[in-house]
Amino acid sequence: MAILGQIRSKPWLLMGVIALALLAFLVNPDSIDKVFGKNPDVLGKVNGEKVTREEFNDQLFVLQQQAGQQGRPKTGLEEQAWQLLVQSKLIKQQFEKLGFEMTDDYFWNQIQYDQMFAQQQQFFDEKGNFKTQELKKEIETLKGTNPEGYNQWLKTRKTVEYRLMARQVFSNISAGITTGKKEAEELMKQRDQLADIDFVKIDYAAYLQKTKINVTTADLDNYIKQHPVMFKAEPSRNIGIVYFPSKPSPADDAAAQKEINKLFSGGTDASGGTENFQNTKNDSMFVMANSDMPYNNQYAKPNQLPQTIQGQIASAAIGQTFGPYKEQNFYVVSKLLDKKTSDSTLSRHILIAFKGSPAGEGVTRSKEQAKKLADSIGAIVKANPGKFTEFIKLSNDPSSAAQGGSLGWTTPETPFVPEFLTYLANNPKGATGVVETQFGYHIINIEDKKPGSMSYKVANLVKEVKPSDATEAESDKKARRFIQQVQGKSFNDFVNIAKKENFQFSNPKAAKRFDGQLQGLGTDKDGEILAWAFNKKTSKGDTEFFTVEGTGDKIVAYLNGKQDAGLADAESVRDQIEVIVKNKLAAKQISDKIAGAKASSLDQIAKLFASTKQTAQVNMLNPSVAGSMEPKVAGAAFGVAKGKLSNPIEGGTGVYVLIKKSETINKQPGDLKQFTESITQRGAQMFGPAWMKSLQDNADIKDYRIEIWNKVGNRQ
Repeated sequence: MAILGQIRSKPWLLMGVIALALLAFLVNPDSIDKVFGKNPDVLGKVNGEKVTREEFNDQLFVLQQQAGQQGRPKTGLEEQAWQLLVQSKLIKQQFEKLGFEMTDDYFWNQIQYDQMFAQQQQFFDEKGNFKTQELKKEIETLKGTNPEGYNQWLKTRKTVEYRLMARQVFSNISAGITTGKKEAEELMKQRDQLADIDFVKIDYAAYLQKTKINVTTADLDNYIKQHPVMFKAEPSRNIGIVYFPSKPSPADDAAAQKEINKLFSGGTDASGGTENFQNTKNDSMFVMANSDMPYNNQYAKPNQLPQTIQGQIASAAIGQTFGPYKEQNFYVVSKLLDKKTSDSTLSRHILIAFKGSPAGEGVTRSKEQAKKLADSIGAIVKANPGKFTEFIKLSNDPSSAAQGGSLGWTTPETPFVPEFLTYLANNPKGATGVVETQFGYHIINIEDKKPGSMSYKVANLVKEVKPSDATEAESDKKARRFIQQVQGKSFNDFVNIAKKENFQFSNPKAAKRFDGQLQGLGTDKDGEILAWAFNKKTSKGDTEFFTVEGTGDKIVAYLNGKQDAGLADAESVRDQIEVIVKNKLAAKQISDKIAGAKASSLDQIAKLFASTKQTAQVNMLNPSVAGSMEPKVAGAAFGVAKGKLSNPIEGGTGVYVLIKKSETINKQPGDLKQFTESITQRGAQMFGPAWMKSLQDNADIKDYRIEIWNKVGNRQ
């Protein structure tokens, strides 16, 4: 099982290993036959093809696993899972339209090119041939011996199939992207042509400093209607958020400092004032009884210790204390208990699992039988270490078994179970022994040891600076007074009152149901606030009060708007497009002013707007004008007759009026063939993402998730 062992040992490879976890917003489908005439197991459709709840849960679980392995939050991935599923369906549909079929033969012929396998040398023999038959054989063995593992493989295969389909589709389509000779010749001409111009630029920013322009909702609406594809909107909510954190007061800080000083050099109440952190005879018990953080018995490197003492620890004597000092929101006192070099150990093991242990999938032996077998193997290997490899096939750790049982070089900081680390630390090179852990019985052989850097055992007594009951009560009072003030009021009142009181305000204007987190907030109540905002019973202008678990922080939410599927609500995208729309309104005013003045020269236009006449040399393929990219201006420069004043040109940074003085040719190096190849290559690189977006924009995508949640919510 070497190859599958490699896959199972690297969670990031298990793109299809799925747990059947239910989403919080769905209930047992058996409890509801139909939701709005839709099967609650079907979350949507892509061009008529179903997106099932099981598929969604599978994709979500994969993303959560990846996030956990990369140290990122596992929450808020629902929308990403949905988008990936939609794209997978679209790719599959295009794959089939091209006449391909995902047969078993096709899968096995193409699997070697998938990212899961292509870069892994263990899947290829010494001649570079993929070990197809060996992998097939292992999967058949898995099917008969480990049903759960085989089910994981089937899910892995489904994900691989989607990637193989995507590879084939993109390969076929990109192969058809070419650049014709006439097109290349025209582009080369544009590359080499230069136009020398005189121009006047009326800069938008400078103009708007002198001329006030208010952008109305109607102005925004007009722009959105002119660009419908850009503003295709999914259901969203405009939510006002005021956050009341329960921050510790100066009095709370002083109380924590007083407490740490008492524990450090005074005495505990339990000891009648006689025992403190400095004189205690049992540091671990003292910390466990009095600290807000648990005692850590492990040795640590200096950079793993509190920052304040990192530079002092190397020269400290055992028993020396440090503090009190403050780290973030904690007061700390520390004591050096021991120091030693941290050995690196090269070891190998054979794991004998038993039924019911975490590594015991498909194992039928009892714990007693496992111990007996492990002791027997341990005795043989201890007498003759050369026989170790004879028993590798019995190991229930396929990851290490594929490497001859080797675990590589490890240190005391390696995240092994404590019993395993203790054996490695307390035994010399060459030692063999049997160690019991939660996973089963390990026959451990220490192959080598080498000294490492110094590590330290430090006891840290910690007192958190946290809000008192009085502080939390004051925060609660402010929040409740605020919600009373804003109930029934407009959103402007909500915002103005919050800002007047210097409360923490945020306004996610286009929050989606499955975002998971709200922009500007990020608490464990975000999902609950989104659920409230999307509830059919919640109306525009409603407010709600939330308390964050654990911290006691308070949140007041205001529903300022509902966006249904269709074109985006103007106010929800004001921040994105207001400047663009304002510039367009300014451009019209400027053009009208030029026409009204009947200006017939650049000097007249410059004088009209207190601007200056400038010169530039412009090119169609690199349309830079005075440091700004202005393709419309470059186009006009080659479109206007020599010596003739152009019409006002609405550019990206201002309105331009120009006169072309001359055109010249600056022939650049490179022949037509090279240029054609570079244009084709650039087009192929840009095509993939653009084509995928176009597919999605033009697909018939139906999303039933919100409807299902609302129906289920009403029944709870």
